Amino acid sequence: MNWNPLSALTTPVTRLPAINKEFVMNWNQIEGNWKQFKGKAKEQWGKLTDDQLDVIAGKRDQLAGKIQEQYGYTKERAEEELDRWAKSHVPADGQLKHKT
Repeated sequence: MNWNPLSALTTPVTRLPAINKEFVMNWNQIEGNWKQFKGKAKEQWGKLTDDQLDVIAGKRDQLAGKIQEQYGYTKERAEEELDRWAKSHVPADGQLKHKT
């Protein structure tokens, strides 16, 4: 059977991967508390400037793009780092971790 490029257009939505609820919650927390997380992001990715982080304003896709650009990472590597970083700062229960 030959591959039909149009078959991708007719793939039912139910076959698409589900959005990870924990992932969305983490990024909602980060975006909503960006002033707090901005400093943590600066610690993790020191090549990013304060001005860049202000413009990013907690938007995951923009942060991933700047990490790619500044560090020469692939999109996948930047996203993997972001996922690990988010999980280390916002647990599944949504309670923010504060330094004591």
